[in-house]
Amino acid sequence: MKPVNLPQIFNKKVMTETLKIVVINILLFGAFFELGSLGLYWLKNKQFFYTRQLAKNYKELGIDMEGVRLGDSADSVIERFHPFFGYIQRSGPDFQPGFKMNNYGFLSTYDYPFLKKNKNQVIVAIFGGSVASNLSVFEVKNKVITNKLKELPQFKDKEFIILSFATGGYKQPQQLIILNYFLSLGQKFDIIINVDGFNEVALSSLNNRNNLDVTMPSFQHISPLVNFASHSLTPRAIETMNRIRANKEKLNGEIMNLFTCKFASFYTIQSFYIQSLINNYRQDVIKFERDIKTNTKGKSIVQLNVVPEPLADGVVFDKIAQHWVRSSVLMKRVSEASQIPYFHFLQPNQYYQTKRVFSEAEKKVAFNKETPYADAVKLGYPKLLENVKKLQSNGVQFFSAINILDDIKEPIYIDSCCHYNDLGLKALGNYVGDSLVKVLSQNREKTGKK
Repeated sequence: MKPVNLPQIFNKKVMTETLKIVVINILLFGAFFELGSLGLYWLKNKQFFYTRQLAKNYKELGIDMEGVRLGDSADSVIERFHPFFGYIQRSGPDFQPGFKMNNYGFLSTYDYPFLKKNKNQVIVAIFGGSVASNLSVFEVKNKVITNKLKELPQFKDKEFIILSFATGGYKQPQQLIILNYFLSLGQKFDIIINVDGFNEVALSSLNNRNNLDVTMPSFQHISPLVNFASHSLTPRAIETMNRIRANKEKLNGEIMNLFTCKFASFYTIQSFYIQSLINNYRQDVIKFERDIKTNTKGKSIVQLNVVPEPLADGVVFDKIAQHWVRSSVLMKRVSEASQIPYFHFLQPNQYYQTKRVFSEAEKKVAFNKETPYADAVKLGYPKLLENVKKLQSNGVQFFSAINILDDIKEPIYIDSCCHYNDLGLKALGNYVGDSLVKVLSQNREKTGKK
């Protein structure tokens, strides 16, 4: 009879029991994490994860893709030069189903110029920057403005076509130039809406700081293009741009996996990972813009109007406001010559103080002490408002929307720049729609039409 090795048996038993405990704990942790993820998904989406209606787009997944262009892996943060508009977005697919960056780089469901299919169609054109572009997309999906217009007898049974001529970073005179260009192509408009103000003060101010004339396209957007043309991108900027490309490749794959995720726990982990990739993307975009070195010394093949030294705040914001007024007045006159109603709206911004009360949670999202936009808005918006009478004396139908968010207690802002969630876009859409209806009703009464 062989002697029994008690330490060996004891070690095997201990190892087996330990392994069982580890496996049980892992299973319990997985089960509890799955249950917790199910509860989190229910609170967020008001539906059971396993029987959920499968998402059709990124927004239904609950992912904030604001400012993210996925595109193909060869795409980058830079735009494309345009000989008339300064720059445009690269044509191609967009993350929002049904929309694309069309043949002129505008986020739309149509290529331009759009030709009416019948006399029943009414074309509403929206001009401006990224807020105006977001409003256009929101309007196509939700028809807030057009439903209000349909209350008027002349629009009751009309089919409204929303065309966006707005792009992130656009500021006057880009709206004016784009309007004239498309009119020259024969594009028809029935109503023209211009939503601006923020880019004019914030981005023009950045131009000034970088010795670029305030009437030039946005320094942030045009500089990378100039640097590529001049071969003057810094090594750090190139490194950041490569990280952005790699991040976008990861995002494409990870988001596709989220659409078909089978377990709530994996869905939760994947969602947090995707959001971290998006945050890294946005941080790298900021770094890229910070690291670019613009060639304004006459060595570039791109001609930019520069100033020898930045203008003082008291001078530059007066100049910006005067240029804003002249551009809008010219848009009005061009529209009037073609018998097109023109409406101009000043967009709300968190850095221009109104009576709106921000929650602590929204403050963390909406405000950034390091942003260059805050001082520009605080100094620039009052100058714009001082010049409103000049707009109105020239017949511009102008509306200040700066207070339209004051009574909304829920969070509105989705970043520390200027952008709103759907609740904010709905408020802006309602204000625009009500303003249009009021003016068009009055005009109809003056002409004696019923």
